[in-house]
Amino acid sequence: MLIETEPTPNPATLKFLPGRAVMSAGTRDFADPEEAEASPLAEALFSLGDVSGVFFGKDFVSVTAAEGTEWQGLKPQVLSVLLDHFSSEAPLFRPGSATDIAIDDSDFEEDPADADIVAQIRDLIDTRVRPAVAKDGGDIIYRGFQRGTVYLAMQGACSGCPSSAATLKQGIETLLKHYVPEVTEVRAA
Repeated sequence: MLIETEPTPNPATLKFLPGRAVMSAGTRDFADPEEAEASPLAEALFSLGDVSGVFFGKDFVSVTAAEGTEWQGLKPQVLSVLLDHFSSEAPLFRPGSATDIAIDDSDFEEDPADADIVAQIRDLIDTRVRPAVAKDGGDIIYRGFQRGTVYLAMQGACSGCPSSAATLKQGIETLLKHYVPEVTEVRAA
């Protein structure tokens, strides 16, 4: 089995491509070892000690190295854990974990009069933004729309990335303003 690696815009994060599906639907972000208890793979990656974040995408796993950790030493260890997991065809999540729980990704009270605007925003995020962000080893989650402001959360390689603020302001905000004139600003939530 060959696992490819790709750099991401976040120098602390590498994207690992096992050549098969990782998640059948959605994404999953693990920010600490406690969250990783739902997944044997995420837990094994955190157990390496130099990992500060794990993110599962459709066909990739992004791993964020802890501050001060060099990828030269960590990368072979991560590859070993990934090879063991995917070669053994172990489950990605433990039975009875929170993997199948649907999460309401809207954190804000939205005005029902804005339903058409919100639908346009969500469609643009799902069709134009999320695929581009996934190529960089992350995801972006819609959190809400209030009085012209769109609230989004960055996950995976995009969370804490030095260029994430520029991505939000210069990329996503420009796109949304162009297609949805009611959008005046995009903020990280």
